[in-house]
Amino acid sequence: MSGAETSSWPARLWLVRHGQSAGNVARDAAHAAGLERIPLDTRDVDVPLSQLGEQQADALGRWFADGHGNGQPDIILSSPYVRSRETARRFRDAGGAAPDEPVCVDERLREKEFGILDGLTTAGVAAQLPQQAEFRRLLGKFYHRPPGGESWCDVILRLRSLLDTVSLHYGGRHVMIVGHQVVVLCLRYVIENLSEEEILSIDRDGDVANCSVTEYRFNASKGKDGGLELVRYNEIASIEQDPVAEVTSEPDRAVAARG
Repeated sequence: MSGAETSSWPARLWLVRHGQSAGNVARDAAHAAGLERIPLDTRDVDVPLSQLGEQQADALGRWFADGHGNGQPDIILSSPYVRSRETARRFRDAGGAAPDEPVCVDERLREKEFGILDGLTTAGVAAQLPQQAEFRRLLGKFYHRPPGGESWCDVILRLRSLLDTVSLHYGGRHVMIVGHQVVVLCLRYVIENLSEEEILSIDRDGDVANCSVTEYRFNASKGKDGGLELVRYNEIASIEQDPVAEVTSEPDRAVAARG
């Protein structure tokens, strides 16, 4: 047997951020208008893809179907949020995976919970919750937990559990995870054993693009038992090469949580 077949790590792991959502569009409009709150009347979990987001997901599926993904997933795990599930389904239906491949929802892949900051723009937090803005400045985005919400550390804790499940059930398999910007970054933090400073530096360099691909492959010579090595991060060739889709990388619903 090869190292990949006997490893508890997947042979290949793709991390994909969902396509552009209606929430991304509303956030941009609220920011441009100087509003304190993003005008959405649905739960964040129910926000669907925008038309452009649908095109991005389709383009990613075609890109994988054309052989640019270094294989295809035989396991697709998704955040329960509508925008992620729609991205995974459209990716599969466009040829990115076998047509009968189920999209398996795992709640541990959900968006970072923003609590009382949910739906507020940066201006809104400063005006309505100045104490929270100050707490975040003092603690930093990695450790700040707004009331009713999560810090990055809280997200990392549930993602460590998620990776334990992947290791237990999907060793040697080809796995795709479809989730959110912070999920992609926090998975990098865990898989690559990064420090707070290193992952926040990556975050400052730019947003994770909608329907971008971050890819790992198993390397048997990496450490005592082998491990995952990064192949590419925030790859957007599927969108850039598509005649219809456009590249977008807006932060998610609560602007204040991105900084």
